[in-house]
Amino acid sequence: MTTPVVCGECGTRVLCEKFSPAHTQIQWTTGAAVLPGGCPRIAAAVGAGTPSARVRSCEALRADIEAAVLDGRLDVPADA
Repeated sequence: MTTPVVCGECGTRVLCEKFSPAHTQIQWTTGAAVLPGGCPRIAAAVGAGTPSARVRSCEALRADIEAAVLDGRLDVPADA
């Protein structure tokens, strides 16, 4: 099940799903690639011709995903 997570640095909302402690699926929403209000990292990559699906996560977003796991908003399967 996907869970919304918001980046505390730029406010971009993504959808996340954890399959194990090391495996995280991130679905970038359409708005994440569009400024203003989108992720500056994705916007820069898309502007340079990279499909948004190929943009790796950033440290700020990774920290917010880990915080979501720690406070129980994003589940990691028990059998992972």
